[in-house]
Amino acid sequence: MSLLTRERLSSGALDVAHTAGAPVLPVTILQVGDGNFLRGFVDWMVDVANGQGLMTAGVAVAQPLDQGIAGLLKGQEGLYTVLLRGIEQGREVEARRVVSCVSDALNPYADWERMLGHATSPALRFFVSNTTEAGIADAEEPYTPGACQTSFPAKVAALLHARYKALGGTAESGLVFLPCELIEANGTNLKRIVLAHAKRWGLEAGFAAWVEQHNHFLNTLVDRIVPGYPRDEAAALAAKWGYEDPLAVAGEPFHVWVIEAPAALAPKLADEFPLHKAGLNVVWTDDLQPYRTRKVRILNGAHTASALAAYGAGLDTVKSMMDDPTVSAYLNRVMFDEIVPFVPLPEAERQQYAATIMERFGNPYIRHELISIALNSVSKWQVRVLPSLKDFVAKHGEAPSGLSFSLAALLRFYQGETVNGAYTGTRDAGPYPIQDNAAVIATLSAAWATHGKDPKALVDTVLADAALWGEDLTRIPGLAHRTAHHLATILGKGMKVAMAEVAGT
Repeated sequence: MSLLTRERLSSGALDVAHTAGAPVLPVTILQVGDGNFLRGFVDWMVDVANGQGLMTAGVAVAQPLDQGIAGLLKGQEGLYTVLLRGIEQGREVEARRVVSCVSDALNPYADWERMLGHATSPALRFFVSNTTEAGIADAEEPYTPGACQTSFPAKVAALLHARYKALGGTAESGLVFLPCELIEANGTNLKRIVLAHAKRWGLEAGFAAWVEQHNHFLNTLVDRIVPGYPRDEAAALAAKWGYEDPLAVAGEPFHVWVIEAPAALAPKLADEFPLHKAGLNVVWTDDLQPYRTRKVRILNGAHTASALAAYGAGLDTVKSMMDDPTVSAYLNRVMFDEIVPFVPLPEAERQQYAATIMERFGNPYIRHELISIALNSVSKWQVRVLPSLKDFVAKHGEAPSGLSFSLAALLRFYQGETVNGAYTGTRDAGPYPIQDNAAVIATLSAAWATHGKDPKALVDTVLADAALWGEDLTRIPGLAHRTAHHLATILGKGMKVAMAEVAGT
């Protein structure tokens, strides 16, 4: 089987969407991150815009760590396939594109000079990243101009300083940063830490002023599920496509990239980075918060409100949850009666987004494990579910049944014991790991050990713990009472029966 090459792609021998000619373009985008998400989201978007003649942007992909796929990507001439499959408006859809916008791929730990070459090029304009939520962190480290810095913000500070010295600190030499890490105010925090490094390293005042005045660190919000390499189907897909691609990335069709910029600046930057003109769902706004609230409450909130209950009922994936009549009925009630009405957006917009989320949850091509969603569920429930619950209480005077049930299911999930040094829960299908902050596990483990036979006492004790939730949840009208009732039903009749009572099935 032949491999994927630019020669084969440009010759027309491969029947696949791509940018005509597959040219190696000048690098205008420096990207720290070589993972599935950026390749199946940002680079795919850039390639689509290139293909429509809206951009001529080449991307230099740098590994964020010493181990990565830069060598494999370089060896495949920067090419890889993006396969998008899912459900849209009730229909299965599929699209495939070979991305050719990656002009270079490198390991900055082994080739810092090449990284500096891209960073100091006058042609460079944009800087994209995804270094995981832990990547934008302020870790003190010495300045090592001749070698790659360790943390991501330190790398940015060092690269910017090299650019400042090479290009004279002009206004035109400033860059636009588009971090895709899933933390709030990702651009603002990256800028703050870069300036902190500059101060600690004793860099000249003019450099800090240039960073402040001429570089734009934009907050962004990204959304697309990109599971990655379709390993189980690789041989069949290669036979169908006519080429092998070990770097292929599978994802869902849905995508949205919200970019926050000052109103006076957004039109200019949007014209420079015109992904929206290519028909892509890229939104430029001067207020990201409503979009973040929409995603956190509807997508993430629905996940957190249902995943632990579904897992306790014996299910393993989001897709199986959607296929189960009882669980899907419960999720529909929670989603459309208790979450969606309180998202601060126009009714039509929030309803449409929620309907899209339900289709995404049922995507037959995505295997999303419920146990992975369960990681750190206490903090997730506080951030993703509690605000919707409190808004419901503000309107109706008491806690909603469905979201109260989600809290009871969470408490049941955390019922466990230490086995071989690991806190472990049990369900009918067997044991499962409970992974959370050590203090959270200690608190819930002690509560179960003390009050395991008295659901009301357990609920009252746990909900009153402000260290867990940021406040005393027993003060929320009806929450402790409803949660205790649901927990007693779960313990007495089982998760599935308890959920059916809430769903009315």
